[in-house]
Amino acid sequence: MRGLEAVVRTVLGRRLLRDATQPIAVGLSGGGDSVALTLMIHDWAREAARPVVVLSVDHGLQPEAAGWTAACAELAATLGHGFRALTWTGDKPATGLPAAARAARHRLLAEAAREAGASVLLLGHTGDDRLEADAMRRAGSTTPDPREWAPSPAWPEGRGLFLLRPLLDVRRADLRAWLTARGQPWIDDPANADLRYARPRARREILVGDPSGRITDAPLVLASRATHQAGMITIPRQELRNASASDLQRLVAMACVCAGGGARRPATARIERVAEALRGPGAVVATLAGSRIEADVAQVRFYREAGEIARTGGPALHVTMGQTVVWDGRFEIATPDRGGRLTRLAGLARRLPRDQQAALQALPPAARRGLPAMICEDGLITCPTLDGTAANLIPDRLAAAAGLVDRELRQASLPRA
Repeated sequence: MRGLEAVVRTVLGRRLLRDATQPIAVGLSGGGDSVALTLMIHDWAREAARPVVVLSVDHGLQPEAAGWTAACAELAATLGHGFRALTWTGDKPATGLPAAARAARHRLLAEAAREAGASVLLLGHTGDDRLEADAMRRAGSTTPDPREWAPSPAWPEGRGLFLLRPLLDVRRADLRAWLTARGQPWIDDPANADLRYARPRARREILVGDPSGRITDAPLVLASRATHQAGMITIPRQELRNASASDLQRLVAMACVCAGGGARRPATARIERVAEALRGPGAVVATLAGSRIEADVAQVRFYREAGEIARTGGPALHVTMGQTVVWDGRFEIATPDRGGRLTRLAGLARRLPRDQQAALQALPPAARRGLPAMICEDGLITCPTLDGTAANLIPDRLAAAAGLVDRELRQASLPRA
């Protein structure tokens, strides 16, 4: 069993800072995987003098869930860690329930981890989850492999937060043997055996298999060639022509999602078409995932498609003095001394202060229209990206998506809460 713990400790040592002061968040469902992870991070954090906060989500789907949450709270208390119970409320979809539950869980965990001041959330996915993903893909699913280290998929709730899965080279049966040797009980969720869903069906097929040694995407160094200005990503076109086809397609997908402020990756066929056009000699104008792509001989630019904002009728937000909000998935805007309404800049640029009007000239006309405008209660109109009240979330998001951040960040490096 010591070998199992050594595998996990190696991952923790590679990804976490021993001398940081911010808490480490861990997701605990009460199942064997997450219970084992909680005990292991407890031992590591005690030695490193790092605080831990334990988070549990009640999806409202099982009558036993309240009891499971109480068991999680008891374990956290026994270990001396802070605990938060989170609940997925509201109507549940009639179809696509597992995906909806997963998205809700990520959102709730991300919000709670950030509120606690954590920059890393540990999850208990194991080697069995990797093998199950393989089986699901063979059955026609597009389920990806869980990654050891990845940015939170919840956006913007998970901005600045990374997921760490240190058990991916460990089999579930070995974890349960480890728990049994410690006399530690766990909960078995009956939904894990419900064959109406794809993952339980895949689980029957993975009695044997080696989940270790997986090849994952290497860091996309190409993304480090990008420059950023007022929500616009710019990269030399020759850099894209020199890149491999796979790296170019990854860059296009990431840049479009980040510049567009959304969370859904574009369809692969559309990514391939745009990437091929960018490799060619001619000018390119395209839209993808809410992002506009413009390429001339020298540069490729990705920025928010203002027409998409207009078609969706937003985003328009009413903000109060002292409030901090995320606007359009791209900018975190602080309003320390004023209230008003945030909307898109289209049609309002000529009412900006003269210095901001001058600064706008450095941007393509189409990129200006998709910037935020603050219409203050006293009638003043300003552009938060130009007056210093907006933090551009795109550079850090692109770096995280590209794998350019490979371990825990110190608290001072996190986006504003």
